[in-house]
Amino acid sequence: MVPLWFFPIAIAAGNTVVLKPSEKDPSAANWLAALFTEAGLPNGVFNVLHGDKEAVDGLLEHPDVKAISFVGSTPIAQCIYETAARNGKRVQALGGAKNHMLVLPDADLDLTADAAINAGFGSAGERCMAISVVVAVEPVTDELIEKITSRMATLRIGDGRRNCDMGPLVTKQHRDKVASYIDIANTDGAKVVVDGRNIEVDGDQDGFWLGPTLIDDVPVTSRVYQDEIFGPVLSVVRVRSYEEGLNLINSGAFGNGTAIFTNDGGAARRFQNEVEVGMVGINVPIPVPVAYYSFGGFKDSIFGSSKAYGLQGFQFFTREKAITSRWLDPSHGGINLGFPQN
Repeated sequence: MVPLWFFPIAIAAGNTVVLKPSEKDPSAANWLAALFTEAGLPNGVFNVLHGDKEAVDGLLEHPDVKAISFVGSTPIAQCIYETAARNGKRVQALGGAKNHMLVLPDADLDLTADAAINAGFGSAGERCMAISVVVAVEPVTDELIEKITSRMATLRIGDGRRNCDMGPLVTKQHRDKVASYIDIANTDGAKVVVDGRNIEVDGDQDGFWLGPTLIDDVPVTSRVYQDEIFGPVLSVVRVRSYEEGLNLINSGAFGNGTAIFTNDGGAARRFQNEVEVGMVGINVPIPVPVAYYSFGGFKDSIFGSSKAYGLQGFQFFTREKAITSRWLDPSHGGINLGFPQN
């Protein structure tokens, strides 16, 4: 999905492309290249380069590479932005996220619970637009948690070929890292409502499994709240007012995506104007813009001046020339030291 934010636009704007996919997920890029070749794309227009940091450094430093597009964690995005910019390249580097869903007391709690499940646990939580924090304005938190918990009990975890709802995490190392936040939550005084380590799996037991996890009363000083966990861990933070919830969101390091759930149009309008986040949903849990708008956040969620795809994508992959020409009539001329009039 993410490479398709970039290289079709780059090619349409007249560029050739080198795609360096993650070494943890290499084969989808080969498949895309095969499809474009089958469709008739000339050789050398779309190229796939596999490798690790050495391959990345080569792209960041090579003089033939004019622009760099990246999506990943904030530390890597910042490193890529700084290195590529130092080498005179255009850069669009999208970083991490910690997306909040603000729930006002007048919200439809059934709709909100469905949205929290979909946005928190879809793709096993391994997406930058996942909702990882539910900011609930009292007094609705207990009822909302009850509704979310009942829905979590219906999810089937296992092999996607068995029509399951959620699959494994990408590697054992990442599964273990995500699971470690459950212990951190216990240490920090939060309440683990649903522990994803205690699941029955439909399929091979040796997969990198971690089921949906729900943690209540997460302190904002805890790493469970502050870190981008990138897994199926949904935190709940209780607040007393809209203002407290808004200030919590705006005080964070990231500004990628957010959502508000309410039936109050005035509150929704106020939120969209006051929240310091690049992509905002109103009763929409994953506010990914449609393709003619551009994708990207604020603060530590983006480095560089260009967002992905949409109008900004075409502008990023296009260098403009301004041509001023005159075909002289010999009968006209003369000296004029003033500013041009027409």
